[in-house]
Amino acid sequence: MTEQAGRRAVLAVVLGATAAGCSKYGEPSNPPPGSNPQPSQTAPANAVLGKTEEIPVGEGKIFDQNQVVVTQPVKGTFKAFSSTCTHQGCQVTTVADGTIDCPCHGSKYSVKDGSVVAGPAPRPLPPKQITVSGDSITLV
Repeated sequence: MTEQAGRRAVLAVVLGATAAGCSKYGEPSNPPPGSNPQPSQTAPANAVLGKTEEIPVGEGKIFDQNQVVVTQPVKGTFKAFSSTCTHQGCQVTTVADGTIDCPCHGSKYSVKDGSVVAGPAPRPLPPKQITVSGDSITLV
């Protein structure tokens, strides 16, 4: 093997290894720890999520097991949305400063209506049906 042919072989191996570690557009990339991307699951009907006192006014709480985020945009008004980001399916992990935040690519949604505040999310978070009875929040 000539020296030039040997260099080409090494270069081909290096380029192949580098390309193998990259994801293509539209494919999930390696999400940050704790973001837990998963296929969409249906939460059980009539699941008691928690108590109204757990949901701060202007913020919310994520119920990971049910893949639901419940917010209280104004005192006494509760909203619920899917906790699955509409960009690439990662789970949102934070509700703070009036937004529901996805750690994977920085999408942010409004606690008021689930609308996209910052992309790359293409759509709002889908709403979920809840009922509030006394101080209990139940997923319908």
